Amino acid sequence: MFTGIVETMGTVAQIKPLDTSSSGGGGFSLTIADASVVLSDVNLGDSIAVNGVCLTVTEFNPERTSFKVGIAPETLRKTNLGDLKEGDKVNLERAMSATTRFGGHFVQGHVDRTVTVHSILPDPPNSLILRFHVSDAAGETDFLRYIIPKGYVTLDGTSLTVIDVDRTERTFSVMLIAYTQAHVVLPSRKVGDKVNLEVDQIGKYVENVTVAMLEHGGRSDSVIGNMIKQMVDERVAHVLANREK
Repeated sequence: MFTGIVETMGTVAQIKPLDTSSSGGGGFSLTIADASVVLSDVNLGDSIAVNGVCLTVTEFNPERTSFKVGIAPETLRKTNLGDLKEGDKVNLERAMSATTRFGGHFVQGHVDRTVTVHSILPDPPNSLILRFHVSDAAGETDFLRYIIPKGYVTLDGTSLTVIDVDRTERTFSVMLIAYTQAHVVLPSRKVGDKVNLEVDQIGKYVENVTVAMLEHGGRSDSVIGNMIKQMVDERVAHVLANREK
């Protein structure tokens, strides 16, 4: 589990599409340098989020400045990690601890899909507004429905607040303050670039409970299910009362 508060930006030092070493596991691997901030207490097998993707540390150097991770084919399909080049910067965050300040939101590091940068506009005096397009992939989950104004999204591992959502154009926007611009990779993105998206998991759980209730005639034994039922009942009663006026 992560918070979406990026600790540092590392540098892609090496990419091996087929790493036959013991730490490479016979698959795709990345070695990331300039990472001492997240390696001070690292152990093999620890999780580090790289551009928002939860990955397992398989090797680190004695100086604790660089580390290696293996990337599964499914991860390459779902994320932008396969587009990285040596020298690129990446966002890094260690898994949260019991004493971590919780400045962002619950981030699993399980990227749902990539979105594309639609526009980047200055918001004077010193902010940026980035708008992203969510393509409509037939037969796949529509993750745009989980994005709401003032809700959370994770973009390349950065916890950000949604400004607005245009469901007709299938876009949403976020703002970057000056400090964030200097400490994450998003400002380096260009229009058309792919960015990793993880939506707020709470929306998924609420949807699952609601769908299960509807499939069982509105019955639920869970606390959340009963809360949803009460809210729906109150809303229906309110709408019906207004119609009778």
